[in-house]
Amino acid sequence: MTLALSLGVIIIGAVLVSLYGIISGLLIMGVDRKLAARMQARIGPPLSQPFTDLRKLLVKQSIVPENAIPWLFNGAPLLALASSLVILLYLPIGPLAPVLGQYGDLVLVMYLLTVPALAMVAGGFSSGSPYATVGAQREMVTMISYEFPFALAIIGVAWRLGFAGVGLPFSLLTLTTTPIWSIVGPVGFLGALLLLVLVMLVIPGEVSRIPFDTPEAETELAGGLLLEYSGRNLAMFTLSLGVKTIVMGSLAVAMFLPWNLSPLLGLTGIAALVVDLAFFALKVFAVLFLAVILLRIGVARFRINQVVSGYWAYLGAIGFFGLILLIADAALAGMV
Repeated sequence: MTLALSLGVIIIGAVLVSLYGIISGLLIMGVDRKLAARMQARIGPPLSQPFTDLRKLLVKQSIVPENAIPWLFNGAPLLALASSLVILLYLPIGPLAPVLGQYGDLVLVMYLLTVPALAMVAGGFSSGSPYATVGAQREMVTMISYEFPFALAIIGVAWRLGFAGVGLPFSLLTLTTTPIWSIVGPVGFLGALLLLVLVMLVIPGEVSRIPFDTPEAETELAGGLLLEYSGRNLAMFTLSLGVKTIVMGSLAVAMFLPWNLSPLLGLTGIAALVVDLAFFALKVFAVLFLAVILLRIGVARFRINQVVSGYWAYLGAIGFFGLILLIADAALAGMV
């Protein structure tokens, strides 16, 4: 394949994946609001409500506060959306290989996940609002908190694959072709299950959803980070959160639930592609339903000190215990 053709394939793939991320991100936000309303005995808005809200925001003026830093205030939403879409290019979508799969791995994805959060922090600080400043500080503390257990989960899975002799254990393509469940015994299965639970509890922190939405906290900070944002800037921040939600769901599926359905059904060609994509969407929805929708309905917002202690102490302990179980499983496998 020539360089021009390869570049063209990457560009087309990036455009299609970006459209997928934006549309599915808005759709999952609509499903989230609808299901949450139903579980609270309300009717709720239609599934298309996020698309309607986005259309309204895009035609409204973006107001910049007088004491804000204009270039940073306006640039932060664009950086948040662009970085969220870039992460999606490194993730497999069902049976489809990542657009940029050969250029990155889990470590790169983990670092890229901090960029949208840092963009929101920069936007909050640059707005000049005391409420947004407090929200930005909380976002920084929250980000530092959930990165530790998230790193434990990634290291644990990759280490166990590497110990089993699997090449490129940090590669997402490796995870999709060699699920961790296929190489562990009963002890390692329990350890991997704990790491799966850990990743699912990191997801609401990554996407600033209840009970880990202390940076926004409407009842305390009147919106916090996004208080001064409006119009197109607020639309881009909204899109970035929707895309990042899909990113986190897709990452959890790639790490722990990478199976396709077509081999079991004996399908090939277009039929296999359609079935596997539908099955992938179902898995992402199941992960997000448990990690985001159900959790925010059943649990009230945490205080910032509870967020820190929850991620560092409790989830950190779960991560270490899961890692120890994987190490014990590897030792038992080596003795056989």
